[in-house]
Amino acid sequence: MARVFITGSSDGLGRMAAQLLIEQRHRVVLHARSQQRGEEALDAAPGAEGVVIGDLASIAQTRQVADQVNALGSFDAVIHNAGVGYREPRRIATQDGLPHVFAVNTLAPYILTALIQKPQRLVYLSSGLHQRGDASLTDLVWERRPWQGQQAYSDTKLHDVLLAFAVARRWPAVLSNALEPGWVPTKMGGPGAPDNLDAAHRTQVWLAVSHDPAAMVTGQYFFHKRLRPPNPATRDTERQDALLDACRRLSGVDLPAS
Repeated sequence: MARVFITGSSDGLGRMAAQLLIEQRHRVVLHARSQQRGEEALDAAPGAEGVVIGDLASIAQTRQVADQVNALGSFDAVIHNAGVGYREPRRIATQDGLPHVFAVNTLAPYILTALIQKPQRLVYLSSGLHQRGDASLTDLVWERRPWQGQQAYSDTKLHDVLLAFAVARRWPAVLSNALEPGWVPTKMGGPGAPDNLDAAHRTQVWLAVSHDPAAMVTGQYFFHKRLRPPNPATRDTERQDALLDACRRLSGVDLPAS
């Protein structure tokens, strides 16, 4: 039996992962951005240990989420599932002045990784669109570039893989991997998404709790429990470190060295 924390688990793939883990008799703590959504999450995943509340678009609230998680004790795995999609038609600024999609998809998992007591395993949800991400890491917060919602999303999904691989390199005692769930008909993916919804949540669960030797790896990228080549730029350690440095500057949070 493992103890797992899942961000963004009030609906979509996060909820599905939580339900599957509970079916498998693991202990699960949920996350939602508001009290109402937290109550909905608990209703949808009976058997969950509890829920932590905080809007990951806010640096302060993300730090509070980490505090809440640490107050609950140690976890075997953290699944960084929370994310927003590619349909934002303009640069929506958070209270910290950052693009909403960057704050939730890139900066929040960095902050939570840095501040939550180290689990044995970390799982980061990316996307096939990370292959189109801007590996130059130029203008991360879209202050000079004309806004393009799909490009901004693709960039953040590239960042998630860079983060997973950077953590795998820096923290050898932690299994840190990334995956793409496919383009599936969730609220984010839309009703016309063609991939298999039933398979979309299973790889993150497998990476979080399985003792299958294929899951007991680190610094890898998966699709449906199989290794898939990531964007080659994600293997560049200088790019990994550049992203970590940018996230540190923007958040004021240091990622422990080891």
